[in-house]
Amino acid sequence: CLRESHFPDVSLPLHPQKSGPGKGEFNMKTLEKVSDFVGKYMAGIVIVVAALALFFPGTFSVVKTAWVNTLLGIVMFGMGLTLKPEDFKVVFSRPKDVIIGCIAQFTLMPFLAWALTQLFHLPTELAIGVILVGTCPGGTSSNVMTYLSKGDVALSVGMTAVSTVLAPLLTPLLTLLYAGQRVDVNPVNMFLSIVKVVLVPIALGFVVNHFFHAFTQNAVRVLPLISTTAIVLIICAVVSANSAKIMTSGLLILAVVILHNLLGYLTGFGVGKLLKLDSTKCRAISIEVGMQNSGLATSLAAAHFAQYPLATIPGAVFSVWHNISGAVLANFFARTAEEGLILYHNKNGCYTGFLPGAAAISLFIERDLRGFPVFACFPDVAQRQTSREQKGTRTPDPLRVMHDDFSLFRTMIR
Repeated sequence: CLRESHFPDVSLPLHPQKSGPGKGEFNMKTLEKVSDFVGKYMAGIVIVVAALALFFPGTFSVVKTAWVNTLLGIVMFGMGLTLKPEDFKVVFSRPKDVIIGCIAQFTLMPFLAWALTQLFHLPTELAIGVILVGTCPGGTSSNVMTYLSKGDVALSVGMTAVSTVLAPLLTPLLTLLYAGQRVDVNPVNMFLSIVKVVLVPIALGFVVNHFFHAFTQNAVRVLPLISTTAIVLIICAVVSANSAKIMTSGLLILAVVILHNLLGYLTGFGVGKLLKLDSTKCRAISIEVGMQNSGLATSLAAAHFAQYPLATIPGAVFSVWHNISGAVLANFFARTAEEGLILYHNKNGCYTGFLPGAAAISLFIERDLRGFPVFACFPDVAQRQTSREQKGTRTPDPLRVMHDDFSLFRTMIR
């Protein structure tokens, strides 16, 4: 073996000391932890900051509404950093699903917004803000909520991308259609604003991600921190600048925003069911329709309807609310996705029951030799069911489920 004495001119340690993490690596890991925390508790952070800006507006008045466009551009640039060419494949591989989702996006939410302004007899400045929220594309956080809900993430990402690309054209035209009778709407200027604030930053982010992928892989780890900070600052600017007016009409705005958001979820899901899409697609469309790019609505209100200060409020309130409702809905969808209908049969015939962990939809239906209909479920469900049977917590003679080479679920009666 080699020893140091064999190399008299060079002094090398036989057992070099392992170097610890560098300062840069340590700082990056700290930022990642902070970013994960902020991303996880975004809804709570936004609520707290919005409340502070409402009750202590002077403290937050340093954040100006003139910053809104820049801050939104930062959020959109971050979205561009996460986009890859593969994200657009769903547009070509499943155009029908994307078209259904985008039509629902740009028909349901604008109409619901207009209908609510009529139902509640909203004053013009509030009505403009609500309509702007309805005519904007899907929100960037909808993809995360779809993932948490066990929905079709590819469809959600495709819908967000396509609706965002269509926004410069459709948002001004829909705003003109639904709000043009109340106020002067300049669709050309709105088109240019959306291109500048949304499409250009997204395109830059996309290009940076393509040519500097190694850099962006590290950068995206702290994107939740950057995006949340930008959104919080937008809310601070809007809420602190209009705190007095919010105090007088806050409940009305909140009621309209909540109804708009919830009706979007409901009608989006209903469209999917009506067209007989599977549950994962229905969940994706529901969340994508209900969650809007309310930051863009706030930006457009501040830039093009400055004479109506309250027009920025619905977008700011929607930013707070849809993160709360989206998380709740995603949790509900995830839970119901793990609980489905299964049919048992015994000597007396068939009966139904809910089995935790079963497929939310029937993947396979056939009849046994005696003509009884039976539903398939996942193999791990059968294992859990068997353990319950052994403990005496389930009715005897359950369905036994097997998985064949073609990933179909066949059933056997024990």
